[in-house]
Amino acid sequence: MFSSHDGLCTIGELAELAGVSVKTVRFYSDGGLLPEASRSAGGHRRYAPEAVERLGLIRSLRGLGLPVADVRSVLDEQDAGDAADVLEAAVDGRLRVLGSELRALRWREAALQLVRDCRPEERPARLRLVGAVAAPPSTAALVRFWRAWLPARMPARAVGAFLEVAVPQPPDDPRPEQVLAFARLYAFVTRPCGGSGGPCQPRAHSAAGARKSAVLYAGLATAYDLAGGEMRRGTKPSPGEALDGFVDAYASTYGTRDTPGFRRRLAGQLAGDPRIDRYWELTAEVLGAPGGELGPTPGTAHDWLLEALDNQLSTGAGGYARR
Repeated sequence: MFSSHDGLCTIGELAELAGVSVKTVRFYSDGGLLPEASRSAGGHRRYAPEAVERLGLIRSLRGLGLPVADVRSVLDEQDAGDAADVLEAAVDGRLRVLGSELRALRWREAALQLVRDCRPEERPARLRLVGAVAAPPSTAALVRFWRAWLPARMPARAVGAFLEVAVPQPPDDPRPEQVLAFARLYAFVTRPCGGSGGPCQPRAHSAAGARKSAVLYAGLATAYDLAGGEMRRGTKPSPGEALDGFVDAYASTYGTRDTPGFRRRLAGQLAGDPRIDRYWELTAEVLGAPGGELGPTPGTAHDWLLEALDNQLSTGAGGYARR
């Protein structure tokens, strides 16, 4: 391939054959990615014929955006005779990075559209609102909010199950209104309890130890699911299995029976608990499909159950789980 008598070429010849600059060849050589075969008497670099193919592989890997460290790993494995696994891992890693970058770009695009399309007098405030959220956005602040809200020492499994339902995952390809909803949600959770300065936990949590808190939220989850089904069917808040399960979750936490008197006390207590309705409204907006109806959330199911309890107490309708 090379015309020299020893079958080697200079750095300039290699650069010309590979279609790159001498500076590029020198960079990869100095980094140990492109070994020299020898040095001339004058100290000039000399390369073997396989350097052309190796340099082509380096350029291909770098052209796909793989970092130098990953290129080095692929080359090291190739020198050892097996680069397939390392190459696959490097490509998978790069795809993950690109996926995150694309999500960030789509989020920024929707955020910019949001700022562009609002009224001029609204732009400074809206810019501050959406600019406070990273791209792609993180849900860490939402998780911290709920960890402060949930009962202390609640079992990790129960916490994880609740967070999976309560923390909305930002869409990969958001519409501007979803960006706005998530930015408002972020602002809400960084001001616990909506900035009211009041108590940040329902009073039921003060009675819930590690075991009882798991019972409370497991029971509430079941009641919310049942209430969600009723809501999707268009049922008005009323006594039934969902309400019985809802009340029983609190009765079990307090170690008492479900009686008419307990239901009256519970209704009064829940009416005085801190409200985070805005959290659930914004969550529904983040998750909502364009032009579609928003499905039940734990927050809207909770409100449905509270109204069902109030309706039962005001009319005396329906039975009770335990007397």
